[in-house]
Amino acid sequence: MALDIAASQTNHALMTPTGFPLWQQMTSPEIAAAVTQDPVLILPLAAIEQHGPQLPLSTDLEIGLGLLDTAAVALGDDVAVWVLPPLAVGTSMEHDGFPGTLSLEPETALAVIEQYGAAVARSGVRRLLLCNSHGGNTQVMDLAALRLRRDHGLLVVKCSYFRLGHPDGIGLPATELQHGWHGGAIETAMMLHLAPDSVRAEGGPDTGSLGQRLEHEFALLGPEGRASFAWMARDLHVSGVVGDASLADTALGARLVAYYGDAIARVIRETRAFPLGALRPPVA
Repeated sequence: MALDIAASQTNHALMTPTGFPLWQQMTSPEIAAAVTQDPVLILPLAAIEQHGPQLPLSTDLEIGLGLLDTAAVALGDDVAVWVLPPLAVGTSMEHDGFPGTLSLEPETALAVIEQYGAAVARSGVRRLLLCNSHGGNTQVMDLAALRLRRDHGLLVVKCSYFRLGHPDGIGLPATELQHGWHGGAIETAMMLHLAPDSVRAEGGPDTGSLGQRLEHEFALLGPEGRASFAWMARDLHVSGVVGDASLADTALGARLVAYYGDAIARVIRETRAFPLGALRPPVA
């Protein structure tokens, strides 16, 4: 009897909070049938770390899954997509010393991502999208993707929402857009939209970060950008927050979530449309 994957998902409510089917809630025969559709498999990468006094430790995870939920609505059901169990704890060594922060050593995170990829490759998956919501994961994500390409022939797409730009006319000061990337207006606004009950009232205005001060002294050197230095969160600001949370509101959060969700949906479509034949076999 032919297996109806769509009916199985509906009957068993195999839907994750991301709006996409969960890999781990399918049966082994369902996986075997699903991979014949040449699906895009998504591995969410996040973090459990301090985000100042106003945001929970789960901020990056909440945002990452919330953006996937929005992407699912924007995408519709014409592209086969499944979501792996998220790597909720990432590499957060820059936040060491703040109570509550959990962190994997880079070598551990790299090994976990590689082993996820190797396992799904053995199941027949060819397209893997690493959907990242934490800046500290970018280095291990890049290296893991390259190794999975080399060792398993996978198409591995690396997507960090914060590299997808901003909506036009967002209404935030240029300083906030450039420097407010941890616990600032953007993350706080999205959390006000996605998980309003988790946002505390203690967030205050920006008091200036090391990066803001250095941009008046150096043309090239800063914590991020063309010539950057390694930093711990306390180097940038004693609170661990970089940005002005007082600029956030629910309307801004809704606009940001819609923008990033739509952008991620486009990334998924393009990942599915990518011609796998363009990837040459590895040289022995």
